[in-house]
Amino acid sequence: MRTRLACLAGALACASLAAFGAGIDGKWTAEVQGGKGPQTQTLTLKADGEKLTGTLEAGGGRGGPVEISEGMIHGNDVMFKVVREFNGNKFEQDYKGTLSGDELKLTRQAAAGGKGGPLDITFKRAQ
Repeated sequence: MRTRLACLAGALACASLAAFGAGIDGKWTAEVQGGKGPQTQTLTLKADGEKLTGTLEAGGGRGGPVEISEGMIHGNDVMFKVVREFNGNKFEQDYKGTLSGDELKLTRQAAAGGKGGPLDITFKRAQ
């Protein structure tokens, strides 16, 4: 009997973790103030357990979507990196934040040597 309960509890725990990750799957949009006014950024995300993959497309004609890297979701905590290349130079940005229902609140931080300070961005689930 104890073995059955332990197996059932383990299965429920795994299902709960999968449900948290699956809650982030899909498209997310945010309005971010850019040099030429407000720009829409679009995140497309997919969780596989704690691994997070997807793309980020910044508005303002910045060359299309860029793959995210080192993406992770642990419970409601989310983190990933975006690496862009302009004129042969690579720029890395770290994103960290939390998922809460249909809102994904992230802070974008430029990596060492990057320009600008942290920027808080709230993405909303695209309908």
